[in-house]
Amino acid sequence: MDSISSLGSLGLGEASPVGSSGLGGDSIDLYPPVGGNSDHVQTSPQLVHQSNRTAIYRFHDTGIKVSLDRSPSDEQLIRQLLHEQNVSNFLPESCRKRQVTDVTSFDRRPALSFKWVNGITLKEWLQKVQLGIQVDLNVRLRAAMAVAKTLSNFHEGGAVYNCLTPENIVLTPFEGEYVATLIDLSSALVFRDGKKIDVDADFEEELKGVDLRSLGLILNQIFRGEESTGGEEGAGPGSGSKDGHVETKEDPDLNRRKRGKQHAVTDGLPLYLGSLISALLDTSASPQVCYESAKDVFLDLKIMTENANGCLSKCELDDSTIKSRLRLQGGMFYGRQVQMSMLLHLFQSSVVLGNQPMMATISGYPGTGKSTLVNQIKKPLTDLNGCFVEGKFDKDARPDAVLASALNSFFGNILETNGRNSLMPMKWRINDAIGSGGNSVLFGVVPNLQKWMADGNSANENHAQSSSGVKRIVSDHRLKFMFCKLIGAIASHAHPLVLFLDDLQWADEMTLDIIRMMMTDPDIQHFLFLGCYRDNEVNISHPLTAKLKAIREQGISIVTIKIGPIEKECVNTLLSEAMCMPPSLCRPLSNAVHSKTGGIILFVLRFLASLNDDKDLWFSMSARRWMFNLEEIRRKEIHGDVVSHMTERMKSLSKKMQMGLKFAACAGPTFSTMVLDKIQKDLDFEDSILNSCVQFGFLQNESSNQYVWAHDQIQQAAYDLIPLAKRESFHLLVGTRLFISTSPSELENMLFFIVDNMNRGSKLIDDQDQLYEVSQLNLEAGEKALSSSAFHSAAKYLMTGLSLLRPESWELKYNLTIRLYDAASEALFVTGDFSRLAVLIEEPLMNARSFEDKLNIMNNLVRALAASSKFEEGITKCFSILGQLGEVIPNEITPDIYAKEVSHVKQLLHGKSRQDLLSLPIMSETQKLAAMQFMNHALTMTFIAKPLLNPIIVLRMVKMSIEHGMCNISAFGFACYGAWLVSEPSCDVEGGYRMGRVATEMMKQLDAAEMTPRLYATVYGFINIWKEPWQAGLGKHLEAYESGAATGDMEYATTNLYQYSNTALYGCGENLETMAQNIQSYARRAFQCNQRSNWMTFVILHQLTLDLMGIEENAFAPYSNATTEDSYFARCVEDNALSLCRLICCKKKYGAFFQGDLDAAAKVYEQSQDFPIGSTGRLVNILVSTFIDGLIGFFFARKHRDDEAKWTNVGQDAIESLRKWVRSSEWNFSNKLYLLEAEFYFLNEDDERAMACYNASIKSAREHRFVHEEGLAEEKTATYLLHKSKHDEAMEHFGNAKKCYKSWGAHTLVQRVGNAMAILSPLCAQVDANNGVTNSFFE
Repeated sequence: MDSISSLGSLGLGEASPVGSSGLGGDSIDLYPPVGGNSDHVQTSPQLVHQSNRTAIYRFHDTGIKVSLDRSPSDEQLIRQLLHEQNVSNFLPESCRKRQVTDVTSFDRRPALSFKWVNGITLKEWLQKVQLGIQVDLNVRLRAAMAVAKTLSNFHEGGAVYNCLTPENIVLTPFEGEYVATLIDLSSALVFRDGKKIDVDADFEEELKGVDLRSLGLILNQIFRGEESTGGEEGAGPGSGSKDGHVETKEDPDLNRRKRGKQHAVTDGLPLYLGSLISALLDTSASPQVCYESAKDVFLDLKIMTENANGCLSKCELDDSTIKSRLRLQGGMFYGRQVQMSMLLHLFQSSVVLGNQPMMATISGYPGTGKSTLVNQIKKPLTDLNGCFVEGKFDKDARPDAVLASALNSFFGNILETNGRNSLMPMKWRINDAIGSGGNSVLFGVVPNLQKWMADGNSANENHAQSSSGVKRIVSDHRLKFMFCKLIGAIASHAHPLVLFLDDLQWADEMTLDIIRMMMTDPDIQHFLFLGCYRDNEVNISHPLTAKLKAIREQGISIVTIKIGPIEKECVNTLLSEAMCMPPSLCRPLSNAVHSKTGGIILFVLRFLASLNDDKDLWFSMSARRWMFNLEEIRRKEIHGDVVSHMTERMKSLSKKMQMGLKFAACAGPTFSTMVLDKIQKDLDFEDSILNSCVQFGFLQNESSNQYVWAHDQIQQAAYDLIPLAKRESFHLLVGTRLFISTSPSELENMLFFIVDNMNRGSKLIDDQDQLYEVSQLNLEAGEKALSSSAFHSAAKYLMTGLSLLRPESWELKYNLTIRLYDAASEALFVTGDFSRLAVLIEEPLMNARSFEDKLNIMNNLVRALAASSKFEEGITKCFSILGQLGEVIPNEITPDIYAKEVSHVKQLLHGKSRQDLLSLPIMSETQKLAAMQFMNHALTMTFIAKPLLNPIIVLRMVKMSIEHGMCNISAFGFACYGAWLVSEPSCDVEGGYRMGRVATEMMKQLDAAEMTPRLYATVYGFINIWKEPWQAGLGKHLEAYESGAATGDMEYATTNLYQYSNTALYGCGENLETMAQNIQSYARRAFQCNQRSNWMTFVILHQLTLDLMGIEENAFAPYSNATTEDSYFARCVEDNALSLCRLICCKKKYGAFFQGDLDAAAKVYEQSQDFPIGSTGRLVNILVSTFIDGLIGFFFARKHRDDEAKWTNVGQDAIESLRKWVRSSEWNFSNKLYLLEAEFYFLNEDDERAMACYNASIKSAREHRFVHEEGLAEEKTATYLLHKSKHDEAMEHFGNAKKCYKSWGAHTLVQRVGNAMAILSPLCAQVDANNGVTNSFFE
C-alpha cells in the first residue's frame, strides 16, 4: 500500500466534526451570529470531547478547553492555563504545537481558546490499525518521523513536552506525508529562553530523556500497531476525534512495566528499528549507546525510509549475528563521490563514445579501496554488454604473465558460461585480426583463446621456431603487437572493453610497454585502461613513473585519480549498514574506529573484526542490537599500519593456526588445498583451519579446493609471522617439500612455484649436487618461460641458475652450463638487456667445447649490437664469425673484388632457369645455415653503415644458396639480388624482375611466411615498380604489413606501410583526404612500435597531404610541439641522415611545384643535389621526382635566362631517363614521358608535336588512372594554349585540370586554378588582340 492510499484509508483529512480544518482569529465569539440558517450555520460551541477533568468544545475554527475539575481554585486554574499559553507563545511558529490564542471563561469557568487543528489523534490512528486497516512500513515510518520531528522542534525551541502520549499527538496528512502536532502544553517546560538557560545541563538532559523514552514507547506502538493502555483519562464523549483534546499524565508505573518487558519490545521489527526503539527505552545502557536528541531519531528514521527495502529492513537474525560474528564484506564501497564521478565520466567518454582509447591511474595507500572503486563500473559496463578483463601483479609472482593470465581467465569465463554464440561477432573480429591458427605465441600464452577460437576443442599448435632466426629476433615485439591486436578485436561498440591491472608498482617493463602501445594504437576504440598502484611505493625514479611520462609525451592524456582515507561519516555509514543500526547510535563507535585507523578502509574492516573477536563489539540477544564497549575500545593500543595490526592479531591465534597462515602466505595470492597439503606434510593441516581463516576474513573460498587471500595486505600480515631471519629457510623448506612430493606429471604445473621458493632460500644450500639440481630446475623454468614469451621471468630464472654454478661446472655439468648460457643470452637479448649480455657471453665463448655450441650465443650478440645501433662493431663481429664459418668477406671492396664477385654469381646463374633455381636442394649443413643467418644480419647493417659492402653480402647469399641449397633466407637473398640488378649501374629490369619472381615463389615453396615483410618490401618496393602498374603492388604492401605485424617484424611491417603510402601518394594519386587519414594512422602505428625512422617518413608524407589540401597544420606537432619540417631537416643534415634529407627535399620540391611556386621548387632542386642517391634502389617518389625535375628544367629554360642551357639539360636528362624506363613499363611512365616531350617541343616552338604530346599525356594519365598527373597535363596544356593566345581552349583545359585536382582532393590546387580561370575569363570574350602576349601569372 503506498503512502497516499494508506493515508486515505485511515480517513485522514476527511471533513468531520472532529476533523474539520481551519484557522480562527485571535478572539472567540461565544455567541451565535444574528440571523442565518440554523441548518448550515453553527450558532453555538459544540462539545466534541469530555473527560473527568476537561471538556473540549469547537466553534468554527476555534477550540475551547474548559476545566471541569472543581478542586483547584479559579486562580490556580487560570495560572495553569496561562502557563500553557506562555509555552505556546514561547515556541516558534514553525513548531507544531497547540496555538493558544487567549485565556478566557466559558460557562463561568476559566477556559483556554486555541486554533483548531485538522487531523486525528495518534490514539485513533492506532485504533484504526487495530481494526484491520493495512498500513505498510513506509507509512508507519512517516508517522514516526512526524512525531520525532515535532518533538525535535520542541527541544530545539528550548522546551520539553513532558507528556508524550498517543492522546496528545494529532496526525495530519500533508503533501503525501504526515505532520504531527503536540497538544496539552500543561506539562511542557521551558528550559532555555534565548541565551538564558533556566536549568542546568544535567537536568536538561534528564528532561529530554523523559521525552525520548516516551518517544520510544510511541514508536513501539506505531510500528506494532498497538494502542496505548495508559492514560489517566478514560474515553469520554467524542473521544474519537480531537486535536489532543484529552490531557493525560504519563504513568511512571506503566513505563516501568514496559521497560521490564523490554527484551520483547523489538521482536519482529526490522533490526534497525528495533535498535532505535531499544536505544530509546534502555535506561540501563551507557549514554554513549543511547539517543541524546530527538533530531537524531528523526534523521535515523528518515534514513530508514530511504532504505526501506534495502539492507536496513532486515528482520531475521542470520547465523553469524546469532553467534555474534560481525559480517564485513571486503568489497564495501563508501564515499568517493568525486572519484566515482571522474571514473564514470571517463567511462562514458572512452567506452561509450569510443573515439579513442583512454587511460586512468588510481593511486593511494594500500587498503584504501582502489580496486573497490574500479569494481563500481562493472554494472554499467555489464548493462552495455561490455567486457571486463582484470589482472593483478604480485611482488613475488611473475609479472610478465599477468596480462596473459587476465585474458586467459576472460576467455575461460566465456567458455564456462557458453557465451560463444552471443560473442560470435567478437570471434570473427579476433579471427580477422590474428587468425585462427598459426599465431602460436599468442595462443601459447592464452590457451583458452585457442580453445574458444576452436569452439572449445583442443588444437595442436606447432611452436617450432624457424631456422632463419627471424621469429626469435622479433618474438618480443611480436607478442606485444599481437596483444594490441587482440585488445583491438575484443573492444567494439557492441562490446566495449575495460582492462584493469592492479598493483602496477610491480609491473614489468614488457607489460608497461604493451600498455603504452595499446594507448597509442589507432585501431583500438571503445577501450578504457585502468591501472592502480600504491603511491607510497612509486617515486620519481620508479619505472612506472618513467613509463607514464613516456605515454603522456606521446600525446595520451592520463586521468589521475587519487584515493585517500574515507571520512568519518563514511565509516559511520559502513557500521550502520553492517550492524543494521541507526547511524546516530553508531557514531561514537565510528569516531573511535576512524581515529584508530585513519580511515583506511581495509584497516577499518580488520580493526572492527578484531573488536568483534575481543568481545568489545557484540550482538545483544536481549536488546536485539549490536553493543560495544566504547571505553575499552578507546583505550586499545593500535599499531601504525594495517599489516602490523593484523600480524599482532594473528599472533594471538593457536600455534597450528599460525603455521597454517605461514604456509598459506608462501603459497601465493591464490592456492589450492593440494599445494597446501604437500607443503604441510605431517603437520595435520586440517580443513577446519582453512574454514577458520575464511570466517576470520583472511581467505575467500573460490571453489571447493581453491582459496584466495582477501587482500594482499592480509597475505603480507600472515607472511610477517615468519621471522625475518628464518624466511629464507622457510621458503627453502616449502620448495623442497613441494619438489619431493610432486610427481613428474605434476611438475609442469608446479614448476614456477617450486623454483620461486627454492631460489629464495638457495643461499642456504651448501651441497654441490643440490645446487646443480636447483640450477637445473631454473633452466627448465627459464626455458618454459621463454616458450610462453615471459621473457623477463625467463631471464630472472636463467640468471639465477647461472649464479648457482661453480667454476668446475664446465667440466662436471657441461650440458647444463652451456644450455643455461645459451638460453640466458636469448632472454637478455629479447628483453634488451644488452649490457648484461655483453658480460655474459665472455665465459661461454671462452669455455664452450665447440664452435657450434657458441653459434647461438654469438648470434644473440650480433643482434644486440645491431639493435644498439653499433653497426660497425656488429659488421666486424659478423665478418669474424663468417670467416670461422668459411665465408671470408673483405672489409675493403676494390673494383676488382666487386667485379669478381659479380662475375662469379653470374656464372653460377648462367643457364639456370626459374625452375632450376626453385629446384635447388634444401640447405642442411649447419655451418652454412648459420652463415646465411649472420649474412642476413650483416645485410641490414651494411645497408646503413657500409653501403659498398652491401652488394657483396647479397652476392654471397645468392652464391651460397646455389652451391649449398636454399633456406628461408635464400628467398630474401634472391630478392635483394633482383633489387641490385634493377639499380644503377646494371639497370637490368628484366633480370631483376625475374629474380623477384624467383624469390617470391621460393618463399612460398619453403613456407617461409616470416620473410614476407622483408621480401615484399624489396620485390614490390624496389623491383616491380619498374615493370608492373604501381596500383598492382599497393595491396601487397598492406598484406606484408599484416604479416609483419603477426610475426612481430615491425621494422619491415612499417616499411611496407611507408612504401604503400609513398606509392599511393606520389605514384597513383590516391585521394588526399583518405591518404591523410591513413598516413596519420600509420605514423601513430610506427610511433607506437618505436620505429622512429619509419615514423618520421610518415610525418613527412602527412605534411605533404596537408599542404596540398590547403590545411595549415604542423604534422610534427602531435609528437613534438617544438619540431617543424625545417627544424627536422636541419637536424637530419647535421646527423648526415641522407635518406631522410632526400625524402624531405623530394616532398618540398613536389609540393612547391604543384602549388605553382616554381622558384621555391628550383631552390629545393638545387639543395637536393647535396644528397645524391647513388646506386642504391629507388622508390616511386624518386622516380616521380626525376619527372618533376624535368618539368622544372623546361619551365626555367623557357625563361631564356643565362642558365637556360643548364635547365635544358635537366629537362633532357629526365627525358632520357623516362625513355629508358618506359621500355619496361608504359603504364607507369608513358604519360610522364609525353608531358616532358611536350614541354621540350614547347621550348623549341614545335607546336604540332607539342600539342600531340600534351593530348597523349592527358589520355595516357586518364587511362592509367593517374588523376593527379592528368590534372597536371591538363594544366600544362592550358598554359601552352594560353601562350598561343587560344583563350577558349585554354579555359577548357583549366576546367578539366580543376576537376582532376578536385577529385584528387588537392584543394590548394583547385583554388589556384580557379584564380587563373577568373583572370582568364574576361579574355575569352575578346579577339586575340594581344597577339600572343600572356599574363606572367600562368607561367
